[in-house]
Amino acid sequence: QVQLVESGGGLVQPGGSLRLSCGAPGSIFDTYTMGWYRHVPGKQRDLVAAITTGSTTNYADSVKGRFTISRDNAKSTVYLQMNSLKPEDTAVYYCFARNPYYYWGQGTHVTVSS
Repeated sequence: QVQLVESGGGLVQPGGSLRLSCGAPGSIFDTYTMGWYRHVPGKQRDLVAAITTGSTTNYADSVKGRFTISRDNAKSTVYLQMNSLKPEDTAVYYCFARNPYYYWGQGTHVTVSS
């Protein structure tokens, strides 16, 4: 069973920042595209950002210019730096590894509220 371990969620005021982290086994991290989805209850799960093994990135239009995804190959960890957070960013964020099948993290809550 592959385990992706997430951390970094929490409560932040609008305009604030958070950084999410997701660690994976090296055998997975080295060959899988990594990224994040988010889910709001009652809505579909949406892709937020992804990064390939070659560090090509893509982002949802709603987060472009505010979120940055990166990967540290030495630590087998992917990061999601979230700046200028908005209330509509409130969701459970799930880390994934894809090649092409998915492995998932346990989810971390992000709440943006004053």
